[in-house]
Amino acid sequence: MNPTSCRFAALVAVAAVSPLPLFAQGHDHGPAEQLGRVSFPVSCNAEAQRRFERAMALLHSFWWEAGDKAFREVAEADGACAMAYWGLAINAWGNPFAGGQSGQALAAAGQAAERAAALGGKTPRERGFIAAVATLYRDHATVPNAVRLRAYSDTMARVYHDTPGDVEVAIYYALSVVATAAATDTTFIRQKAAAAILNPLFQRFPQHPGLAHYIIHANDSPRLASLGLDAARRYARIAPSAPHAQHMPSHIFIRLGLWEDNIASNQRSFDAGAAHAKAQGWNGVAAHEFHALDYMVYGYLQLGKDAAARGLVARAESLSAVEGRANLIAGYNGSALAARVALERGDWRAAAALPIPAGNSPVALGAVSRFTRGIGAARSGDTAQARAEVAALADIEASLASQTGYNWSRIVGIKRRAVTAWLALATGDTASALRLAAEAADLEDVTEKHPVTPGELLPARELQGDLLMATGRHAEARAAYEATLRREPGRARSMFGAGRAAELAGDQAGARVRYRAFLDLMTSADGDRPELAQARRFLAS
Repeated sequence: MNPTSCRFAALVAVAAVSPLPLFAQGHDHGPAEQLGRVSFPVSCNAEAQRRFERAMALLHSFWWEAGDKAFREVAEADGACAMAYWGLAINAWGNPFAGGQSGQALAAAGQAAERAAALGGKTPRERGFIAAVATLYRDHATVPNAVRLRAYSDTMARVYHDTPGDVEVAIYYALSVVATAAATDTTFIRQKAAAAILNPLFQRFPQHPGLAHYIIHANDSPRLASLGLDAARRYARIAPSAPHAQHMPSHIFIRLGLWEDNIASNQRSFDAGAAHAKAQGWNGVAAHEFHALDYMVYGYLQLGKDAAARGLVARAESLSAVEGRANLIAGYNGSALAARVALERGDWRAAAALPIPAGNSPVALGAVSRFTRGIGAARSGDTAQARAEVAALADIEASLASQTGYNWSRIVGIKRRAVTAWLALATGDTASALRLAAEAADLEDVTEKHPVTPGELLPARELQGDLLMATGRHAEARAAYEATLRREPGRARSMFGAGRAAELAGDQAGARVRYRAFLDLMTSADGDRPELAQARRFLAS
């Protein structure tokens, strides 16, 4: 047995003799609360221990606002409990895939890490956790978040090595491995390594919310998604009280084209989050509710349920976010909602007229709206506006070039190339249009999407297919659409595009297969998309 296999065997052996207690209700939180089963012993008094395990169950489901309050309750129960402050610090960092805190919030969270270090852990394991969270905040004024996140993962690797058999150490190390994976690594080596740690533990601890959650994150990519489907199906049942536990399975459902499952998952998530906001007396909803709405809109549009999608856009416009620290989520998803409706329907004039929302997030607000407006303008013949949008995207791309972490500059660059390709076509430069469209698609093929989005506003490979169709290259267009469907199964535009390209290329049998699949997908569609009539006419003939 190799060393890695021995390590897994040790973890499983410990799991076999360490049953996890059900955390179904906690300190004044009512008997209906269900968050899963977590066992995390700490060197604190009995009341703090009880509260700590509830706080950990919240943390494992990324319920940040509830988690902050819960860890403060741990500190109230035992002021000398260093792990209460570790919990506050790790909870305050937020979603490890979203880039971390900034500004005053980052400094304030760092104080909790300093307090944990000052109190000191009473066991090697606690000292390891506290040392790791210290690296997450140390020198935050001068060292970028992504660099400190990698240092955190490296420290967790040492803790994992030094405390063999500890389940929570293994879980947090595995999560850090996934969170620090490069978006351009198409081998998914870190995701696979994390899954190799998490999967055996999930077999032993099937009610642990973190295990289900992080297995989904480890498999949140086109090639691996099917490996996360079991965890996705089970996570919502493990922690039905947690809004994120209802949403997170949709990361797998989206990858597999399971649109109805995606919609249902996010509806439950939105309802749970909105109910929590109401119970707290908030005048608005937490930012992650916009995340759920965006995922739902994406699903509805793939099914042709455009009225439902528009209804959610209107609902989102009536809401305000109360959780400012999730600026990227509220900004990106809130901006993408209306953009998706115009783009997926091919309503280029509406896309060109998309308002530019006010705000200070170039990715969430600038890039989303500028890309949408640029594609819309170029495809509806307004070359002057298209040039302006390309220039704006170039400025955003340059402004993001120095950022570490997820390479948003690269993403904006892909979108700039895609818009420029359509601008070139509109001005008669077909050769440049074809070259730029291929460049954008090739770059996007080796760049994983950010978890904030259910899918790109329009995939670059799909846009290349559209451009090839517009230039009469039907066989090549069909290949582009089919490539899109391999990466993003069940996309309605690519499914129809593959059928239409096959038809025009003379492959009647191939066209029939894709048109039938498209109409099967659109069984409950509103019925006003011209693609529906085209597919029906062909099949009727």
